[in-house]
Amino acid sequence: MTVYSAMSDLELVNLLRSDDELAFAEIYNRYFSLLYLHAHRRLKDKDEARDLVQELFAYLWSKRRVLEPKNNFSNYLYTWVRNRVLNNIAHKHVEDRYRALLPNWLSEAEVHTDHRLRERQLAAIIESEIQQLPPKMREVFELSRKANMNYKEIAEKLNLTEQSVRSHVKNALKILRARLGVLFYLMLIFYK
Repeated sequence: MTVYSAMSDLELVNLLRSDDELAFAEIYNRYFSLLYLHAHRRLKDKDEARDLVQELFAYLWSKRRVLEPKNNFSNYLYTWVRNRVLNNIAHKHVEDRYRALLPNWLSEAEVHTDHRLRERQLAAIIESEIQQLPPKMREVFELSRKANMNYKEIAEKLNLTEQSVRSHVKNALKILRARLGVLFYLMLIFYK
């Protein structure tokens, strides 16, 4: 019977490379507590330190066949833990920065969403009011504002005089201002 506790780290690593579970258990028992204390001293979090050391041993088992026996295996383990601790600390700093920015970003996103919603509602109201204009006036107004045609082009297209087109647009604007003026005021009151 082999006494694993009397073996050196290098002997255990060589046995581990050949899938010896008892050698792995001895390495685990030999180093878990020491590595845990090392990680906990820096992380100040028991669960995080335990997870980190468990991750090291899971990594060791998964890479057991390609492990190169080191002259100082314990140094290898401590270095691995130290590097992971430093990575975790750096990751926490990044998380903290993002967490600090998140409330501002969320409030900006809410504002943008709210503005877009109001714009859509307002566009729907304006379109509804345009649709209620008399047919000829609506047609002239839409050609003027939506198709960006000038008065002369509209007059030629609809067989009207330029003065008549000008009059339709002027009256449409007057009606829309009267109808939408109250709505704009109400929207300002209710959507603040």
